[in-house]
Amino acid sequence: MGRHREFDVEKALDAALGVFWRKGYEGASYVDLTEATGVERPALYSAFGNKEALFRRALARYYERYLHYVPEALQLPTAREVAAHILYSAADLNTRYPDHTGCLGVHGALAGSDEAEPVRQALIDARGAGEAQLRERFERAKAEGDLPETAKPEALAAFVLAVLHGMAVQAKAGFSRDALEAVVEQALSAWPAGRP
Repeated sequence: MGRHREFDVEKALDAALGVFWRKGYEGASYVDLTEATGVERPALYSAFGNKEALFRRALARYYERYLHYVPEALQLPTAREVAAHILYSAADLNTRYPDHTGCLGVHGALAGSDEAEPVRQALIDARGAGEAQLRERFERAKAEGDLPETAKPEALAAFVLAVLHGMAVQAKAGFSRDALEAVVEQALSAWPAGRP
């Protein structure tokens, strides 16, 4: 008969999420994870599988709990409002928690060893799915006349993500929310206008 699990799996997952957010996938050691969760390595393996499986669960939790502003933004009436909501919300999230600034997805995808390639690829795929959603929303905005005929929805989606990812790196480097919001204002000043 197996031993009864003596820890709260959800709390352990939240603690692991904080470690991965702060240190990235490769920067997070099992010592970091066991200290943060208060759970020994064999019990973590038992509950979550290996480190990659734990990271994937933490990443899903991150999207579920912290990136709710993206689907909210996609429902807004104009493409500019979509971009503004995403960028201002990211500026807030990237600086809200002083002990883990920036973006879990961006930090995890920047660099990694060959062994971490599946994690990096999962993060790239998630980013690609988000970019596709933005592109589709901007295509709709163009069809509705909210964006001009000359607008390139694919380039606009890539632009929003480039600003978003740059802000995550800046937040990790210590930029304040005010500094990131100034970046958002500058980015939105270049937003193409459709018909009135």
